[in-house]
Amino acid sequence: MTGDLQIEPRELKERLGRGERFLVVDVREPWEHQICHIEGARLIPLGSLRGELALLEEAEDVVLYCHHGIRSLDAAAWLRGQGVEGARSLAGGIERWATEIDSSVPRY
Repeated sequence: MTGDLQIEPRELKERLGRGERFLVVDVREPWEHQICHIEGARLIPLGSLRGELALLEEAEDVVLYCHHGIRSLDAAAWLRGQGVEGARSLAGGIERWATEIDSSVPRY
């Protein structure tokens, strides 16, 4: 059920490497974003998504992430329910990104 709601870290890395245009959103809290983040990601904490819905609706594709992928999966499902069909969650969150893609990203 969550298969089309998630994007694997390797696929995200490949898309970023190809220079594809899409919105990457960090739904964690500001203190978490300060510890580490994916370069170019926009910080929109989970509790602020509703207020940023217009921005998210404008983007064709939106990749959301959090620490382990739970909050971002909830966010992607909510956005899909609001009509943002291209919303997807980074499977495993930034923790998996740090272990599989970019070991320079601090883990916490």
